[in-house]
Amino acid sequence: MATKHDLILNYIESLTIGERISVRGIAKELNVSEGTAYRAIKDAENVGLVSTIQRVGTIRIERKLKKHIERLTFGEVVQIIEGEVLGGEAGLNKVLHKFVIGAMKEEAMERYITPDSLMIVGNREEVHRMALEDGAAVLITGGFKTSPEISRLADEVEMPILSTTYDTFTVATIINRALSDQLIKKDIMLVSDIYVPIEKTMYLNTQDTVKDYKRIAEKTNHSRFPVVNRSMRLVGIVTAKDILEKPDKQSIERVMTKDPIFVKREMSIASVSHQMIWDGLEVMAVVSDDLTLVGLVSRQDVMKAMQLVQRQTQMSDTISDQIAGEIQLVEESEGVKKDVPEFVFAVTPQMVNEVGTIAFGVLSEIISNVTKRTLYFSQRRNTWIEQMNLHYFRLIQLESQVVIKPRILEMGRRSAKLDIEVYMENTLVAKALVVCQLLERP
Repeated sequence: MATKHDLILNYIESLTIGERISVRGIAKELNVSEGTAYRAIKDAENVGLVSTIQRVGTIRIERKLKKHIERLTFGEVVQIIEGEVLGGEAGLNKVLHKFVIGAMKEEAMERYITPDSLMIVGNREEVHRMALEDGAAVLITGGFKTSPEISRLADEVEMPILSTTYDTFTVATIINRALSDQLIKKDIMLVSDIYVPIEKTMYLNTQDTVKDYKRIAEKTNHSRFPVVNRSMRLVGIVTAKDILEKPDKQSIERVMTKDPIFVKREMSIASVSHQMIWDGLEVMAVVSDDLTLVGLVSRQDVMKAMQLVQRQTQMSDTISDQIAGEIQLVEESEGVKKDVPEFVFAVTPQMVNEVGTIAFGVLSEIISNVTKRTLYFSQRRNTWIEQMNLHYFRLIQLESQVVIKPRILEMGRRSAKLDIEVYMENTLVAKALVVCQLLERP
């Protein structure tokens, strides 16, 4: 079931853009502790659902998730290198396409300079001028400055010239990491990406009758429809169960379920899928902030979207990817195929903490990965981890060879429970109980 934390985040997502929220108000509205409410609001702020403004308070904001995956502006470069702008401020909003290190002669360097690139160089004014004239920005390393003439040129061509105290190698490393981080970020799928707009859906008005329901149900082969009032605002939902044994002339308003669950276009697919699966909903109404019906989202479409997210290729490795790459699947033992696979991995230097033993978070990530792969191996279904109880009995040292043996304890239509045992030299060193939600096949 959904945790209180999840319920609070879903509630915040449903609020009108611009609405003020508070820890005390959330705690009272949802009957949770103020500590739980505070932690959920901080998480909502981290993912861009709310913003805290001085002398105003915390308000619900529109989450801007659809950023270009490779977008990094020169202004953002200034922030990450703790730099100083020496000229060309008008170009700070331009997007960095690539960077070039000026460690060669001018004639050799020129062919690498392209518009909107960033020339990283020391106190070589002739290179500063050449880069600006060719449409590139300039980053001067080592804390050096440039002449007023070059600064004026930067203003004229509207390309920034920056200065940083870092050396060239450090700057290149920092910028490369920032670009890599941008590549790792995935577009978070929203309801707006998959919902069916109202002009392509069927709905009922409060003045319609049971006979009208039967007519559109036969036409569409669907059984669940939103109900709107004269202002097109959502007021209810009607299903086949609601009209059972009701006369054809009965008003829909009399048989519908009032105050239905709804979603908004800016809500994430992940939060919607959780609610639809656990509440057994086939269709949910999509509304605007004033509850005007704008469309429908089906569980089938949500499941397809979730499967797509699971399979989405990443442009760069995350920490999770790096850990997963060290886990090897063992499907057979002495020529006999296993019903449930085992996994092995070696503890690398990147996995350990300051005392040379495997970090607790790394072990958690390994068990999470093994859980997902086990269920996909046996059920061909993707999963979301909901709960993990991990017990670490003995320290797992650097360069240890570890065997993980998963065992499926319960398997339902919506969830599964697994027992995961971790062995080192045939000795049990850790054990976890994992509960996860199974995603339906699209």
